[in-house]
Amino acid sequence: MKLFKTEQGVFLQDNATVYKLAQQWDELVNRDGLFDFLTGVTATAEKVTDNKWQENLLPPISNQEVWAAGVTYLQSRDARVEESQTSGGSDLYKRVYDADRPELFFKSTPQRVVGHLQDVSIRKDSTWNVPEPELTLFINSKGKIQGYTIGNDMSSRSIEGENALYLPQAKTYDKSAAIGPCLYVISSPINKETIISIVIKRNGVSAYADKMPLSRMKRSLEELAGFLFRELTFPNGVYLMTGTCLVPPNDFTLQPLDVVEISIDGIGTLINTIAYNS
Repeated sequence: MKLFKTEQGVFLQDNATVYKLAQQWDELVNRDGLFDFLTGVTATAEKVTDNKWQENLLPPISNQEVWAAGVTYLQSRDARVEESQTSGGSDLYKRVYDADRPELFFKSTPQRVVGHLQDVSIRKDSTWNVPEPELTLFINSKGKIQGYTIGNDMSSRSIEGENALYLPQAKTYDKSAAIGPCLYVISSPINKETIISIVIKRNGVSAYADKMPLSRMKRSLEELAGFLFRELTFPNGVYLMTGTCLVPPNDFTLQPLDVVEISIDGIGTLINTIAYNS
């Protein structure tokens, strides 16, 4: 099942049937047994018979923070090592990949998050910018994974590569995080062989494309969620981006008007256009 947040309210898509739900977003998603609740709510929810509900989709977030995990795939480790060679920080990423404790960092407040078909931003003071396609977890306030979405963790690699302590500036700025198009809620954990893919289009032509299964992630989803909740509380739940496995070549950097399309089997496709913040 898929939950969509729009300007008209919250909608549930169950196969070919769409329902408009009465609950507000935080009340709806932050519970145990979300899948079972949604299965039951269809008995009384209002069925939708037209496609107008798909207009003006919003990111599936209300009062949730967005956090992120880094260096969870070998491809990400190697990219971080290479970009940090001149700063002397490359050994940090080798160590964190092998460490017991994962890298976790704060990514975005909800008001800085954009959704499907909205613009994401690159920094004007960065010369090397990339998207990072990531499976993103929704974890409720009790630390239990309740759903999944697609995340785009926009990254300024020139800033991060200059000094590892610049990570917050490389990762956290207005419109640096996109999630959507929906919250995907299923009865069992997502299949590890699920494929995540990306296409970056420039002037309508593919400039970079790749795909990989989630099974290439070194750490488990439950492990990442567990570390995030060790000393933090999230009254409305939290989103956690789980790291990227798809890294464009070093001679690639995003340009305004590029279009980033990130797809994950079962969830759908998140599409964003690149822009500078006005």
